[in-house]
Amino acid sequence: MLSARLSIDPGTSIGAVPRRLFGTFVEHMGRSVYEGIYEPAHPDARPDGFRADVLALVQELGATTVRYPGGNFVSGYRWEDGVGPREHRPVRLDAAWHSVETNQVGLHEFADWAREARLELMYAVNLGTRGIAEAADVLEYANHPAGTALAERRRANGAEEPFGIRLWCLGNEVDGPWQIGHKTADEYGRIAAETARLMKFVDPAVELVAAGSSNAEMPTFGEWERTVLRHTVGLVDHISLHAYYEESDGDAVSFLASGTALDRYIEQVAAIIDEAGAGPGSGHPVGISVDEWNVWYQRRWNEIDKPVVMNGDWPEHPRLIEDAYSVTDAVVVGSLLVSLLRHSDRVTMANLAQLVNVIAPIRSEPGGPAWRQSTFFPFQRTAALAHGRVVAPVVEVPSIRTAAHGEAPLVDAVATVGDDGGIVLFVTNRSLDEDVALEVALGGVAEAGASAGGASALQLVSAETLCTPPGGDRHTVNDAGAQPVAMTDLRGVSLDGALLTATLPALSWSVVVLAPSGALISEEKLDV
Repeated sequence: MLSARLSIDPGTSIGAVPRRLFGTFVEHMGRSVYEGIYEPAHPDARPDGFRADVLALVQELGATTVRYPGGNFVSGYRWEDGVGPREHRPVRLDAAWHSVETNQVGLHEFADWAREARLELMYAVNLGTRGIAEAADVLEYANHPAGTALAERRRANGAEEPFGIRLWCLGNEVDGPWQIGHKTADEYGRIAAETARLMKFVDPAVELVAAGSSNAEMPTFGEWERTVLRHTVGLVDHISLHAYYEESDGDAVSFLASGTALDRYIEQVAAIIDEAGAGPGSGHPVGISVDEWNVWYQRRWNEIDKPVVMNGDWPEHPRLIEDAYSVTDAVVVGSLLVSLLRHSDRVTMANLAQLVNVIAPIRSEPGGPAWRQSTFFPFQRTAALAHGRVVAPVVEVPSIRTAAHGEAPLVDAVATVGDDGGIVLFVTNRSLDEDVALEVALGGVAEAGASAGGASALQLVSAETLCTPPGGDRHTVNDAGAQPVAMTDLRGVSLDGALLTATLPALSWSVVVLAPSGALISEEKLDV
């Protein structure tokens, strides 16, 4: 059996856990909205048309923010189409996804739903076919209390009080040639700066996200960020990066090490922000918003879904990129969460893309059930349990060699330490076929807790893992009929003083929760 040793030292604290790290994304694309969160004819539909069973799963997932309405969709979207009486809303062609948009769900309906889902709304404005004036208009409509034509229009449409949206994205993936209204970095930087300036005039409390690179392989990556920041430093609060990963040509070893690629990507963007004079401690720091990330089998989109959609028809909410996620995919998602936490000093926000049906942790069928995909579990556990300060363990682990990413640690881990001294350890075993005997030295945290007047001893609260289920393999998925992939008890776990030992199954993502001895452990904490 392979072995690994970690040491958790509170002196290696990275920063506080950003609660916005656990965001998600709903785009008017495929069956994300229609037949996803909204299906008036479904047996579980509420009077407002939204599915109660899907809403319950969204609440269980525990996401904190939601980006809306796009995505590529937003670059051709007229926000006015989605407000006012539904019977008067226009039906439009959505050129981004070659679909018909009915506009039966718009700003009012989605803002109300997001509030019930306990999600902070992050609204994207169209800087593709539209520009500065329209961005300021939708902000005034959403946030100005009363007394102007736009604010009174909102009130007449049923929202007496402002929506109070604080997070705004300035366009989407404008660097991509596939994007409606694609621009050069200089063109985008100028319009983003002027849009930001006007939006801050309308509502100084807003936080603005400039569009960074669509992926790290873009030929303009790096220079795009430098140019955009040259225009927008002092006006925007975050810059985005988008990151998707997939297993290519059966290279599971490289796929499992995707977190190392995300680490590198984040660090490159952070260095560019520092070059621009907008790093931590500057007068107006710019954070990193990883506002699209996930496992996405883009080859399937390019070879299967895209030709079907782009065949001349214009369907309503077609099935698009409804990837079925496996054990392997869930372990990768868990490892990407480890990477995001590890960079919590620079990553201010992140959004798992997307939420329902479209490359999503939640799936549903029209008139039928909704269920948790394998990727639901690492996200839900991390969002529920990661609190306090992020600590990077000191690691002594073997390395694996990957074709795509070079050397990568076999075991990847991060921990959070609460104000009470409680520890949550998130750990990935990237080996496809070997268990790992894990030792974790907790002395540094225990000593720090004692010196601060807290308890020096710890107790084991829970230990769970996501791994290959009995009778399954690494490709096992959950579907409408059966959901074999879930969290199970982690075996071989013991706590002897300040030494934690456990056996990490091959191909697994695990979470261990420790609390100070004598601490009251709520049922909610145990039943996540």
